[in-house]
Order: sequence, then structure tokens, then C-alpha cells
Amino acid sequence: MIEILSPTELARAKDTGALVADILHTLKSRSTVGTNLLDIDRWTKTMIAEAGAVSCYVDYAPSFGRGPFGHYICTAVNDAVLHGRPYDYTLADGDLLTLDLAVSKAGIAADAAISFIVGEAKSPESVAIISATERALAAGIAAAGPGARIGDISHAIGTVLSEAGYPINTEFGGHGIGSTMHQDPHVSNTGRPGRGYKLRPGLLLALEPWVMADTAELVVDADGWTLRSATGCRTAHSEHTIAITDDGAEILTLPKQAQP
Repeated sequence: MIEILSPTELARAKDTGALVADILHTLKSRSTVGTNLLDIDRWTKTMIAEAGAVSCYVDYAPSFGRGPFGHYICTAVNDAVLHGRPYDYTLADGDLLTLDLAVSKAGIAADAAISFIVGEAKSPESVAIISATERALAAGIAAAGPGARIGDISHAIGTVLSEAGYPINTEFGGHGIGSTMHQDPHVSNTGRPGRGYKLRPGLLLALEPWVMADTAELVVDADGWTLRSATGCRTAHSEHTIAITDDGAEILTLPKQAQP
């Protein structure tokens, strides 16, 4: 299903997007050396409830996961990159942590992810891979607008990632979003310009460049959810929910203090 939001629904989407961004901003500031991933999950649960929102994850049970996810946020550390299921792990200096969050409020969902280094031990490898996903995300957003096509976004993202030297996995990518978290169209992290669905005002997309340092192969963790790099290399993932407007693309998942 491809859903086009009304102006009223778009206003609600902006509110949901700001909530997702603000929660991630708070969690990043709290995620320090010694923080347990289960604490991050508990904090997320509390903030979602206090905002009158609903988790998109806790009861989520798609075909690629093993049963309901059972947690409120994805926490992926180092070689984990997607669908990281929180567990009893204490963050160490230099860990590369990705937080991926989707919530629904007033019937509209928003989805975003951030990768960052915990503590002071910032390895060049970690800094570079995070930067590549952030630059690819910016390129994808710049390519989005009415009249553009999904392939234009995918091509822009893939160009940045490829030029940075990272293999690209096409099993998972961005997606439409609206009254539900995952909708059509699929937005691959590489593609050909001028191909695919033509973007229309009112369309919401979650764009999410993610890469692994030296492989495109994923392995599934014993928890049945967490996806890791097959070689144990570091990974990164950056995501925003955007709305296609008459003038281009508006980022919905910015913290309120960062909004124009």
C-alpha cells in the first residue's frame, strides 16, 4: 500500500516525527560508558508512554523476525546493524551504538535512527562509517521531491556509499510510512535514477542508509532478530522520516530545537 497523507494527517506526522527525534536526542545524551542496553529500552518505554504514543516495535512480528520483538527500541552495537534486540550488555568506551526508533501517535508513525560512538575512544573507522551513512542520508533527502522517482533517491544514497568504499546490501532499505510503520514503496540503498514510483506531495518516506565496513552479507543473531555483519566488522545506520511537499522534502524527525 502506498499512502498519501492529507494536510491534517501531515500535521500529526510532524508531531510524531518530533517526538521520535526528541526521544533519540535524550537517549544519546544518556547513553554513556556503563549504560546497559536494557536501561535504554526502559527509558524509551517510559518516554513513549508519557507522550501518549504507542510503540511500533513491542508487538511487531514480521516474517523476518522470530516472534514479537518484545522491546521498545532497536539497540545495535558494533557489528550489529539492524533490528538489534536490547539485551543485558553494558556499553564500553569506543562502542559504536545505533538506536533505531519508531512510534505512532494520533494514528501516524515516524521512524528514525542514529549511530554514534560511546565515550572518548573514537576510532577513525567508526567515525568514517557513521559519516558515510549521514552523508548518504543527506544526499537521498536532497534527491527527493515532487516529480522525482524512488530510483533517484536510491541512486543518490548508493553513490555516496559506494564512493566511500562500502559494500551495499539490498535486502533491507527505506520504506513508505504513514498510518503503519512499513509500507510501500521500498527504497533500496542503491538504484538507477529515473526508475520506480513517482513521488507525490503527501507521501512519507523513511530513508535509511546503512552499511557494514567490509561486507554486504548479514547473519542473524541467536535472538532471531539482531542482524550482524558476517565478518564481525563495524556497521552504521542513519535514518530520517521525510514528507514530500510541493517544494521538495521536509525532514520530520528533527529534534524540536533543530527545526526551522
